[in-house]
Amino acid sequence: MRSLLAAAALALLAGSALAQPTFATPQDAIKYRQATLKEMQQNFKRVADMAGGRAEFDAKTAEASAARAAELIKLPWAAFGPGTEGGKASPAIWKEQDKFKAAAAKAEAEVGKLAVAAKTGSLDAIKAAIGPAGASCKACHDAFRE
Repeated sequence: MRSLLAAAALALLAGSALAQPTFATPQDAIKYRQATLKEMQQNFKRVADMAGGRAEFDAKTAEASAARAAELIKLPWAAFGPGTEGGKASPAIWKEQDKFKAAAAKAEAEVGKLAVAAKTGSLDAIKAAIGPAGASCKACHDAFRE
């Protein structure tokens, strides 16, 4: 029984390690974070366009796009490690790590709330959540993007 528990714990740890991206070069990290953030933005924009009346509302598309944005926004932060400066990232990211992490967490939370709102299928719920989600993204960009 002990060996079974040890094997399960080891498998869990190995799976966790595999979930964290690794980068051969700083440029790989920059490309990764830019790609994930761009894809997140495209999904977010699809929902924002529906909420703003710039696109026809489709509840299933809104739900799928918001869910995808909520998953994608969790990914880029590991690519802002030491030595990965560059791209459009402000040096403030590396100088003010606590503020950056707080801004990233706020954006994750607000985009997560958007996904929950979109899951209801209610355009009004999406409209209520899109503003705070967009504001959290903008606040991070204003502080940490060049």
